[in-house]
Amino acid sequence: MKGPYPEIQGGGSLILAWQVRNKKVLVIGGGEVAAGRIVNVLNADAKVIVVSPRSGLNDEVAYRVDQKQIEHVDRKFEPSDLDGVDMVLAAVDDPEASTQIYKLCQEKRIAANIADVPPECDFYFGSVHRDGPLQIMVSTNGNGPKLANIVRRQIASSLPNNIGAAIQRVGLLRRKLRKIAPGNEEGPKRMQWMSKVCEQWSLDDLCEMTEEDMEGLLGFYRPGSVPSLDSLRLGDGEGAFDGPFLI
Repeated sequence: MKGPYPEIQGGGSLILAWQVRNKKVLVIGGGEVAAGRIVNVLNADAKVIVVSPRSGLNDEVAYRVDQKQIEHVDRKFEPSDLDGVDMVLAAVDDPEASTQIYKLCQEKRIAANIADVPPECDFYFGSVHRDGPLQIMVSTNGNGPKLANIVRRQIASSLPNNIGAAIQRVGLLRRKLRKIAPGNEEGPKRMQWMSKVCEQWSLDDLCEMTEEDMEGLLGFYRPGSVPSLDSLRLGDGEGAFDGPFLI
C-alpha cells in the first residue's frame, strides 16, 4: 500500500543550479571534452583557467585562449595549480593522472569532475537545453550521456518557440514588482500575484508585454487582480492606486 507522501527512489543525483559567477574553475586538458566543459562554465560567468601544453589544445580551446576568454597555463598539470580554485574539471587521456588529480581535489575539498569516470565525479554534466534565461538539464547519472542528449532534444522540440522571451519579460516584471513592494511581508502576496499573471496570460501575451504594459499591470497588484492584456490596454477595470505603491 502506497503512503500519502512521495516514495523515495534512491540512486539519483541532487540536481542544482550551481552559481559559479566569478568563481575560479580549473580545466585540466585542452581537447574536445575540455572545450565542451569550458563553454558550460563560461556561460555561467566563471573565471576559467586551462592547464595544458599549447600543443594539446584543439582549435576551439586555442581560439578561446587567443580571444582572452580564458587564462592559459602552457604546461602539464602540477598540484600547485589547485591553490585558490573553486572547481576542477579534468579531461585528460591518462586514467592514472586523472585519479591522482581527483585524490588531490578530495584532500583540498575541491569539487571535481573527472571526464568519463563517474566514480571520480562529485557532480555530472547533463545535456542542457538553453533558451535565454531558460535552462533544462537532463541527466542519466552517468549511465548514458548519448541517451540524455536524445531525451533533451525531444523535450526541446515540444517547447513553444517563444518560451525564452516570455520568461525574460516575466523576470523584468518581477524586478519591477519588488521595487514597488519590497518588504519581506509582501513576499507571499508577490508570489501569488505573479502566479496569477503567468497562469492567466498566454505566452504570446507575455512576449508582447511592453514596459508601459508592465507599469499599468502593476497598478493591479494591490487589489490582487490580473486583467487581460487587451483590457489593460483599453484601460478597462480598476487597478490604478495611490499611496506607497504609486508608480
